[in-house]
Amino acid sequence: MQEGSTDSRTASRVLTVLIVDDNAQNRALARMTLEDEGYAVLLAESGPAALELFVRHAPDCVLLDVRMPGMDGPAVCERLRAMPEGVEVPVVFLTAARDVDTFDRALRAGATDFLTKPVQPAELVLRVRQALEVRRLGGELRAQYDLLRQQRDELFRTQLQKEDLASFVVHDLKNPVNAIDLQAQLILRDRQLSPRSRDAASRVRDDVRDLLRLIHNLLDVTRGERGQLILARARVDLRALVEGVFDARRAQADEQGVALTSRVEATELDADPELLRRVVENLLENAIRHAPSRTTVRVETAPRGDAVEVTVADEGSGIPEELRAIVFDRYTQLGRTEDVRARGGRGLGLTFCKLAVEAHGGTIRAEDGSPGAVFRVCIPAGSARGAA
Repeated sequence: MQEGSTDSRTASRVLTVLIVDDNAQNRALARMTLEDEGYAVLLAESGPAALELFVRHAPDCVLLDVRMPGMDGPAVCERLRAMPEGVEVPVVFLTAARDVDTFDRALRAGATDFLTKPVQPAELVLRVRQALEVRRLGGELRAQYDLLRQQRDELFRTQLQKEDLASFVVHDLKNPVNAIDLQAQLILRDRQLSPRSRDAASRVRDDVRDLLRLIHNLLDVTRGERGQLILARARVDLRALVEGVFDARRAQADEQGVALTSRVEATELDADPELLRRVVENLLENAIRHAPSRTTVRVETAPRGDAVEVTVADEGSGIPEELRAIVFDRYTQLGRTEDVRARGGRGLGLTFCKLAVEAHGGTIRAEDGSPGAVFRVCIPAGSARGAA
């Protein structure tokens, strides 16, 4: 175990970190992470307990949860800053609330740094080490650091504002989009509707479903990147799921002149039905879009040990090997050709797929189909059963 300091080779004593969080699991994870780095750790599950420990032990750094019952994190920080020994101590806020109001309140209270949960252990150690190093800086270096920190905080606040705006816009879009769908349904109920008008109304409904899928992708990508994509697990009938997705994408496939085939060997899976359906639909839509006319797109499910594998394959141009890892990145532009660029550059479908699959504890990857691309999803099966 290394000696706890900002530089373990030169430290003369073990540095102490006070962890304040009302969640026992969060406290335990932070404690193990920091103790592995050689820091001494104090634990408090409430604001009053934290203040008492701070007065008794004078820790070198404080990790402080924002939202706690009774006295919350900003109130604790304000009390610390009012103490002579608490003026300079680094206070790193930890919170699952990624919004401008929470960030501003933490800064006003005297935050040194601000981390959103879930925090990766390596990042936590780095931020604590940086906060402790800053305390040792001389006057001129400290002034330069304060300027850089102010610029960093302004950039982070701008990012939070963008995220808040995107969330508001996406939520507000759902109502008018649903209203359009309702109007299209009402039109389709007219028995005197001409075949041409009926086809147009059906296309409106198809486009509305695609738009709603994109809206939900954006919402879930934001949640997933914050670690807030919560699963509603249930027993999923994979055969019914694949058939339902085929029905939803049939018009697109017919228009492209593409045949859809399936082979379902694994028939059941413990998963979030809605998220899994949208994963398969996003992958199928992507495959149809890149499949040449008079070719086939295949969807297969099969047991793989303790997991279920779902593959979606097309016979298009495929994805170069060096670009397959980044095809799941947000708004990726893969190349100059329209077909390859659109694989990752249109919307957030593949980004959503990766986050949704990983939320299930699974993996997703792109492979060469010779010809075409194969997207292979592997999800822990629970007590999945294969086809009889």
